[in-house]
Amino acid sequence: MLRDWPEEIHRELRAAGVRLVGYVPDAGHKRLIELCRADRAMRAVVLSTEEDGIGLAAGAWLGGEKSVLLMQSSGVGNTINVLGLLKTCRFPLPILVTMRGQAGEFNSWQVPMGQATPAVFEAMGVEVSQALDASEIAPRVKACLEKAYGEERGAAVLIAQKVIGIKSFQEQTDK
Repeated sequence: MLRDWPEEIHRELRAAGVRLVGYVPDAGHKRLIELCRADRAMRAVVLSTEEDGIGLAAGAWLGGEKSVLLMQSSGVGNTINVLGLLKTCRFPLPILVTMRGQAGEFNSWQVPMGQATPAVFEAMGVEVSQALDASEIAPRVKACLEKAYGEERGAAVLIAQKVIGIKSFQEQTDK
């Protein structure tokens, strides 16, 4: 049975009272983004770049709302400088990351940031949890939301590339 992990994540976001979802368009998060956009209790905001999501989350928290940031591992490098706000301003930032650059990656440009993502987050004080199987995602997202909002800090769930599906070079050239 194939798990509908985006649906499970959406349920966890609703249960936690998340009302604002910042995202850069990403095929790995496609279904989750669709669910959030269709949810009348949530506002899904497309971002120009990942670091804009950190400002969006800070503003949401100041305005009394909960948010989450969706991104791909290749965008984590864009956030390094702005993640410093978390240590200074202490606001919650749950981040859900679809991983690239792992075993089977066809695009060599995705590998460096895919490998560095956990260390980059940890260096900036973001607690990291890795979901290597679809069955692990919802519980890890729930724990991430509790950690981020309970301790007013950054917490990330890294969703393994094997869970979202590994693209091939042939698939990309056929489009």
